[in-house]
Amino acid sequence: MQDMYKKSIMDLTKDELSSVVKPSFRAKQIYKWIYTSYVDSFEEMKNLPKDLRKELDEKFLISPLKILAKEQSVDGSIKYLFGLQNGLSMEAVLLPMKKEIRDEDGNVVQSSKYTICISSQVGCKMGCAFCLTAKEGFKQNLTAGEIVAQVLEIKKDIGIAPNKRVNVVYMGMGEPLDNLDNVIKAVKIFSDPDGLSISPRRQTISTSGLAHNIKRLGESNLGVLLAISLHAVDDDMREKLMPINKAYNIASVLDAVRNFPIDQRKRVMFEYLVIKDLNDDIKSAKKLVKLLHGIKAKVNLIYFNPYPNSPFQRPSEKDVLKFQAYLREHGVTCTIRESKGLDISAACGQLYEKNSNTTKGK
Repeated sequence: MQDMYKKSIMDLTKDELSSVVKPSFRAKQIYKWIYTSYVDSFEEMKNLPKDLRKELDEKFLISPLKILAKEQSVDGSIKYLFGLQNGLSMEAVLLPMKKEIRDEDGNVVQSSKYTICISSQVGCKMGCAFCLTAKEGFKQNLTAGEIVAQVLEIKKDIGIAPNKRVNVVYMGMGEPLDNLDNVIKAVKIFSDPDGLSISPRRQTISTSGLAHNIKRLGESNLGVLLAISLHAVDDDMREKLMPINKAYNIASVLDAVRNFPIDQRKRVMFEYLVIKDLNDDIKSAKKLVKLLHGIKAKVNLIYFNPYPNSPFQRPSEKDVLKFQAYLREHGVTCTIRESKGLDISAACGQLYEKNSNTTKGK
């Protein structure tokens, strides 16, 4: 279906681009125009010959995405709905982690920090019971360019300087390891020093636990960080929440994690979605400590974000704090993810569904 549309030049690594344009040094120039000058057309690339600009314009478009809608929270978080060329759409979220602070002389004493949560697919095959995206089913994989463009378009939209590094988390719509080839390519494009220059150490790939592809990702030796969406401490509960557990149970996922190459200064992140009266008790905390024994792990507790007609509820702050305290007391590094965007369509897939329903009603 995507072949009907003009290919995005952002689908190409710099090496691939250098084999398309001659002489090859033009690839570096084009990369800089797109990723550090934020141009929207080939005509703006003034140091390229006119014939080459025309040829590129005939063969390629630059960004394959358009912003269809966005919602901003009082905490500064912004959820974006992006449209693809074929009419499908998906989401990404900008999370401001630190605000810029200046002293009375105007000098920056604290730099702003941003994390951008991006999608790897339109929809998802995993069918997790707590996920709104799962309700829409799977539509298609995103290309490498469609993955990368989410970050570029957000940086352009809010005016983040080209040389300002951001953290990228593959934790939006879709399962990144179900689209592994395009995700690996996106990591390489992101990290190119002539482009967005986002180090692999600033890129975290979150997976629901495709053990064989955790192994493949490790063998690619990209240097990215790994996050495992665990959410349960035994196979019975995890199968109810995450059908993928039938194919890849907790033991197989943890075995793959133990063999994953990771920087000695880093830890494997385990995402644990805390759901009221389901997995928020101390008994579950005890099982989690036992499961992670021997793994250099960091647990990130996440409050469940309710959405309309969800069968699950948000846990109490008291229970989440008790859960965290137990893990810390037993030697497990544990943080609680700060809830952001609760006043907007905060749950993954919620803005997508809102837009779909509006479209259906026309």
